[in-house]
Amino acid sequence: MRDGFDPTLFERLLEVEPKSFWFRARNRLIVSALRRHFPEARSLLEVGCGTGFVLAGVRAAFPDLRLVGSELFPQALEHARERLGDAVELVELDAREMPYENEFDVVGAFDVIEHIRDDAGVLRGLRRAVVSGGGLLVMVPQHPRLWSEADVLAHHVRRYTRRELVSKVEQAGFEVVQATSSVTALLPAMVASRVAYRLARRPYDEFRDLQPGRLNRPFELILDGERRLIERGVSLPFGGSLLVAARAR
Repeated sequence: MRDGFDPTLFERLLEVEPKSFWFRARNRLIVSALRRHFPEARSLLEVGCGTGFVLAGVRAAFPDLRLVGSELFPQALEHARERLGDAVELVELDAREMPYENEFDVVGAFDVIEHIRDDAGVLRGLRRAVVSGGGLLVMVPQHPRLWSEADVLAHHVRRYTRRELVSKVEQAGFEVVQATSSVTALLPAMVASRVAYRLARRPYDEFRDLQPGRLNRPFELILDGERRLIERGVSLPFGGSLLVAARAR
């Protein structure tokens, strides 16, 4: 196992992602942010593309966009190739040693940099890869006080405050154009789930929380409602996740 993630989980992710309220709603939020902030983009690099679920959503929304997915784990790239075929370029690389320079209109990392101790190095690598004036989209888990066994099992290094992420993005050479929380309305359910596991002294099962039976569809509708607020310019003040959009200086 390399630092940052357990590659044995990729096979379970491949099965859960298309059915999970969280992954499905997150894809629509990413596509929405890309469309609103960077409508003229012709190319996009996703760092830490995993099994390719985000790239599949972006490809469906923007079929003419040149898409490149990078990943540290070859096991994930195998699954991504099965999902995406030849429509997307897939490369194995460490974003802290970025080989691209001024090549992409938009770069993105979605629930990735919280796994990496040198998150600032990854953000600097993303800045090298994007053209001047190009875009950055980043999503991370929010609120350090929400740290729980779920973060340990997910191999997170940290959860972010808004101020921390905005500061690191700016220090890497970007100007933030939007910062908003998401998974806001479901934050009480998220906290309650963590507490229930702790009180019952049961091992935490993140995949059960990501696909919560009969609640899966209602939760997805709630997150879609949050996305519509964000599309209207509302910056949600708190939530389980944090989205930042920025432009390269």
